Amino acid sequence: MNPPVDKTRGAVSRPAGRFAQTTREALDDGWPQDDDAPAPLATQLFVDHARSIISSNTSPDVPFSRSINPIQGCEHGCVYCYARPDHAYRDLSPGLDFETQLFHKPEAAALLRAAFDKPGYQPQTIVVGGSTDAYQPVERQLGLTRQLLQVFLDYRHPVGLITKGGGVLRDLDLLTQLAQLDLVKVMVSVTTLDNSLKRRMEPRTASPGMRLRMIRELSAAGVPTGVLMAPIIPFINDAEIEAVVAAVADAGASEVGYVMLRLPYELHPMFEDWLATHYPARHERVMNRIRDMRGGKAYDSDFAQRMSGRGPYAELIRQRFDLARRRAGLSARQNAARRTDLFRVPGRPHQQGFDF
Repeated sequence: MNPPVDKTRGAVSRPAGRFAQTTREALDDGWPQDDDAPAPLATQLFVDHARSIISSNTSPDVPFSRSINPIQGCEHGCVYCYARPDHAYRDLSPGLDFETQLFHKPEAAALLRAAFDKPGYQPQTIVVGGSTDAYQPVERQLGLTRQLLQVFLDYRHPVGLITKGGGVLRDLDLLTQLAQLDLVKVMVSVTTLDNSLKRRMEPRTASPGMRLRMIRELSAAGVPTGVLMAPIIPFINDAEIEAVVAAVADAGASEVGYVMLRLPYELHPMFEDWLATHYPARHERVMNRIRDMRGGKAYDSDFAQRMSGRGPYAELIRQRFDLARRRAGLSARQNAARRTDLFRVPGRPHQQGFDF
């Protein structure tokens, strides 16, 4: 029998990070277990005294090269999150620690202004929330994403957002102004239309209905809005592909893409713990299909296929998704790039681009 879990969190375990000097392994000693659910874990906030704010990547399968994550760790608790292993660099667990011990950057907006003020800075679209969600629940308290959006607007700098948090609608005023200058695009993550699956898989995210509302209101305000079905998990949410694509098209999305589940580092055993807890009858079937797509392994980091997988099942998903997308009249996922010619440094003469 599996021990009771905190239903307000996604992970069901606290595995040690790969750099930990010691590890713990659960052992069934035969004694009866307490079936009472544990008390909900509180979120703890810590200050990250970052010296810079813009991260760069050269991954050929990622449609942006610059990103900002004002919070490390994510209270949303998505069990599949590929950013979980990053907590190992802090000697914390990618499991429950990732979603309960958060590190925020209170100087994020000031650091971004300093980066834009540097002589010779060349603007490129920066994605906010490319790793951890910029609209996770603590954003209501911190307001870091709104501060960043104000900087992007002040400097006429292009920005992208990836989120599954309803808080994005709080900033509709700034997003509308950015959209009028063709400086923003929002990608909403929609993984399921099933509330019960959502609660198990990504417990503190916006409901499916709320995400469709986000798409409708953003699109109605003129904010370019796309959708990511990310990830697709064999035998968990893959049956919903056609329904998800049709629903987001009806809500006003302009483009749609998908990513197959990937399980780097500590995410693999942690995901298996989650499967064994919530879907014990499907556990082996799910993992066997994942290994079929990854050359017999739980994960393959090869850029050519890590987002899509390979083999018959991966090809079937690609065909189903493309057919659903075309039937819905949606474009495939586009590059994140927006306009860069309007960039300016407020108060500095001889600016690049135009002054509004």
